[in-house]
Amino acid sequence: MELIHVMVNGAPGNMARQLMRHVIAAGDMNLIPMSMTGPETAEKEIAADGVSVRLIRPDEKDLLLDRLDTSGLAADGAKGSPVVAVDFTHPSAVNANAAFYAANGLWFVMGTTGGDRSALHETVEDSEISAVIAPNMAKQIVGLQAMLEYGAATFPGLFRGFDLRIRESHQRGKADTSGTAKALMASFQRLGCEFSADQIEMERDPVRQREEWGIPEEFLDGHAWHTYTLRSPASGAEFAITHNINGREIYMGGILDAVRYLAARRTAGPGKVYSMEDVLRAG
Repeated sequence: MELIHVMVNGAPGNMARQLMRHVIAAGDMNLIPMSMTGPETAEKEIAADGVSVRLIRPDEKDLLLDRLDTSGLAADGAKGSPVVAVDFTHPSAVNANAAFYAANGLWFVMGTTGGDRSALHETVEDSEISAVIAPNMAKQIVGLQAMLEYGAATFPGLFRGFDLRIRESHQRGKADTSGTAKALMASFQRLGCEFSADQIEMERDPVRQREEWGIPEEFLDGHAWHTYTLRSPASGAEFAITHNINGREIYMGGILDAVRYLAARRTAGPGKVYSMEDVLRAG
């Protein structure tokens, strides 16, 4: 069995740490013991289930490339052993990281939200790599999003005249507005709701999260709670969709599936941007 060599970027962040453990446990993957990190990171390395992982700051990327070369893993993404980078870094690093991956033949899964998404897609489409880009890797949430997109395409304007409210809560360290909230917002817009991204209500204060939202104490540093409420006072109708995620475990299976999906498409050619819906359809 050919192993997929996976570099998880974003350590020492919790998402990256948890994903590293899953990659190590997967029988068809090998964890590359390096992780791109932010310029403010003081740590030089972390341990992931007994594996020592070197943290690579932005000014040390040449070191990363040298180590890939000496490991025999810097082959073009369409040749040799499959190498996939998984990005859970920071919104401010999205576009620079994508440009780095593209310039060095590293196919990637982008789970980090934020950045210039149009430029992100263009970077991949104009390159010799392909990527899975998605604001959410939880397969059930991706399925919910797809259902709403189908409804919006099939019944445009269905909720015209309804007032929309979107509330989302994440751990304090999440810097940007939820990409999932923005994606579902786009479907509600096609369904007839007049709403813009700056109306999304973000919560990052752990005191309010605990006391007003009821989020359990043990998940204040890792959760994703969303509620979308549609009201029509004139017709006396109210609809609500809620998806509340505690912890990060629900994302792990989808991320690993995205890695496998991307590795299996090396022969399909470069310049392609895949979504998590593509991953789900592949089974």
